[in-house]
Amino acid sequence: MGVQAFTQLGNTVVFTANTTAPSPVQAISNGLGSNQYRIIVPASATVTMVYLGYGVSSTIANTNAVVISGSTFTLPLLPGTDEILTFLPNAYFTGITSAGSTSVFITPGDGV
Repeated sequence: MGVQAFTQLGNTVVFTANTTAPSPVQAISNGLGSNQYRIIVPASATVTMVYLGYGVSSTIANTNAVVISGSTFTLPLLPGTDEILTFLPNAYFTGITSAGSTSVFITPGDGV
């Protein structure tokens, strides 16, 4: 069985990660039970790290968007990140930085 290329199954959403996390955005998939997302932080980003908050609701995503200082559900992303990651279907996303700001693009889909 071959590896399936990433197939977009919903609209790409974008938010600007900053020192204060913006309102979360929901990446809605058109695929049944789809829970993979292509996440891009541009290589030109002038931040050292984006701390991605995610969750089943905007409240949980906001709670998880913290600069890491201990154990948390926050996912650190470096500038130049272009990854396909698995989360729950139709997840909410936001992000925070310790300094500066950058766009973060998230596309729901399936594959690698």
